[in-house]
This record gives sequence, C-alpha cells and structure tokens, in this order.
Amino acid sequence: MQADVIFFWIFAVVLIGSALTVIVARNPVHSVLFLILAFVNAAGLFLLMGAEFLGMMLIVVYVGAVAVLFLFVVMLLDVDFAELKQGFVKYLPIGGLIALGVAGELGYAATKWAPSPHFAAAASPVGTISNTRALGQVLYTHYVYFFQAAGLVLLTAMIGAIVLTLRHKEGVKRQNIADQVARTPATSVELRKVASRAGL
Repeated sequence: MQADVIFFWIFAVVLIGSALTVIVARNPVHSVLFLILAFVNAAGLFLLMGAEFLGMMLIVVYVGAVAVLFLFVVMLLDVDFAELKQGFVKYLPIGGLIALGVAGELGYAATKWAPSPHFAAAASPVGTISNTRALGQVLYTHYVYFFQAAGLVLLTAMIGAIVLTLRHKEGVKRQNIADQVARTPATSVELRKVASRAGL
C-alpha cells in the first residue's frame, strides 16, 4: 500500500470521527477543540490532493481565526446551553428529515456521481506552475477589480458591525486626548493653604 493511501485513510477516519464528536459532545469547549481537529485533517486531505493553497487557508483562516474565536466566545460568555437544548425534541423530526436528505445526497455522490471529462480537463493544472501561483496570476490580473470590491464589502461589513454593536454607557470615564493636551497649570493644579498640624 502506498504512503498517500495510508495517509488518506488516516486523515479521513480522524476527520469523520472528530466531525461526529463535534455534534455529540456535551461540552461546547470540547466541540470546538474537535472542530479544530477536523479542520486540520481536512487540510491534510487537501494537501494530498495537491491543493496546497486550500489546505494552508484552512489552517490559517479557519483554525487560526474562526475556530479560536469560537473557543474564546464559548469560554468567555456565560451561555446557558441547557436552555438552548430545550427545544431539541421539538425540532427532532425536521432535523431527522434534513439529515436523511443530506445522507442520501452524500451516498449518491459517493456511489454514482462521476465528474464530466470537460470539467476534469479544465481543472487540470496547465504547465508546471503550482496551484498557488496559478491562482494568484488569475486573481490579481483578470479578477483584480472583483477582488478589491470583495475587500471593500468586507470592510464595510466590519464597520457596520462595529457601529451597530457599539454602545456608550453613561457614567463611564473615557479618555479625551484633546482635553488632556489643552490642560494648563491653572486648570489642572489646585493650591491649598493647609494649617500646620492639620489635615485636609
């Protein structure tokens, strides 16, 4: 058996096991940790398929940012997960139907579906350049305006989220740089004549 086949089965089995553990784990912190493990194994599968850019993005973006953010949110927020799970039995039939539909689609894709030869020819790498370099050449030449527009949309969404969630609380002392710079000895120093052997 070749080494890539062995690593494929290792990554696939651990990925499926960790994905199932994300769902069935009672502790949300454990769920996030197993989600990180699932991302790492999925990145290993991408590397085996020759898609090194997707594998590295999965590690950097999802494991390094999204999953760690989930972990900190779960650990810092006092969320009552018992209350959230009270409606589990109520929505169980609908969730079961959706799960059966997804399982049927996955079974069909695994047994009967085959890619078209036209798509396979289009997806094959041209020349000897790597996937990352080919993606960069296409992204920063033909689609550079769309790439910049996507960045502006994300920036606008980030600013909107900050504006919508920022709340100024009354009675909270805040730093005002202009007032600090404009201070003079007359406004910041108060001289008092205290009698000898007497306190304030």
